[in-house]
Amino acid sequence: MPVREQPRGRGGRPRDSRVDDAVATAVHELLAEVGYARLTTAEVAARAGVGKAAIYRRYATKQEMIFEVLLPDRFLAVAPDRGSLRADLAAVLAEIADSMAAPPPGTVPGLLADIHADPVLRDRFDEKYLAAQRRTLTEILDRAAARGELTARPDPAALNALLVGPVFAWLFLLSESPDRLPALTSTLLEATLALTGA
Repeated sequence: MPVREQPRGRGGRPRDSRVDDAVATAVHELLAEVGYARLTTAEVAARAGVGKAAIYRRYATKQEMIFEVLLPDRFLAVAPDRGSLRADLAAVLAEIADSMAAPPPGTVPGLLADIHADPVLRDRFDEKYLAAQRRTLTEILDRAAARGELTARPDPAALNALLVGPVFAWLFLLSESPDRLPALTSTLLEATLALTGA
């Protein structure tokens, strides 16, 4: 079977999907076995059977590697188009809940703590992920406005905080069960719609 090539990485060569898959598998296994804090790039390389250089051609840091593996398509990077603001926001909330609840315990808080402690990582995170999230939410709001669904248009950054923040607090500050996330996201959806007048 021919090797599927992926877009060129930092080194300019086509990426071998077998390496990407092996790294992703290693990251998932090691997060479950040793946790976020103890996971190292060297351990990932050894478990994946690749050199550390192959990893660094793909990811600048351990944090970027983990974020890309856990959220390979970029978190909230594509705006759902379900025909209404309610349906679009419900899809966004489902993605947020699924993405935050899926990683092993401690992964998301540890990853975000590292990102916010390093200005360079924070800038990369803001550019690559937060900017994409806000573009997605702006597109959703633009469509809702064009359909006449909005009486008040929230700022995309505020909407981002309103949707992501409570899910983060529920899982990582309050230590509530992921099984109860549907009730939370339902409440968040109604509160958000009330704020927009939809």
